[in-house]
Amino acid sequence: MTQAKTGDIVRVHYRGRLTDGTEFDSSEGREPLEFQVGGGQVIPGFERQVEGMEVGEKSTVTVPADDAYGMRDERQVQSVPREALPDDLDLRVGARLTATTRDGKQIPLTVVDVDDQQVTVDANHPLAGQDLVFDLELVEIVGSESSLKFDA
Repeated sequence: MTQAKTGDIVRVHYRGRLTDGTEFDSSEGREPLEFQVGGGQVIPGFERQVEGMEVGEKSTVTVPADDAYGMRDERQVQSVPREALPDDLDLRVGARLTATTRDGKQIPLTVVDVDDQQVTVDANHPLAGQDLVFDLELVEIVGSESSLKFDA
């Protein structure tokens, strides 16, 4: 049977959960996740587990934080004066905001604390520092990078 290899476009059903069993994402009820193995489109530990799987194969893997969204970096948590932010922003704890750097890069932020003077935001990925458990099923190998054809 054919195994998924670097360059293949694959379709995978998955369920992601924290080590305490809390589910954070799943493809259940949706189309399978499609990505190119080796293309850097998914976290490294997820991608490495899919490589070598056969169509129909199921697997469970624990991906350490370093191979997922990395470790938390407390330097990514900063307080901003409340008056420096637009009045129409949703500034409750847990709200998701996006900052734009001078060079146009978008940075997702999570509001972690609010008071009358300051808003504290966290630029770490919400799953940073967490080991993640994935149940995977390789549904299909759609093709490979070398089999893609482009019309001129």
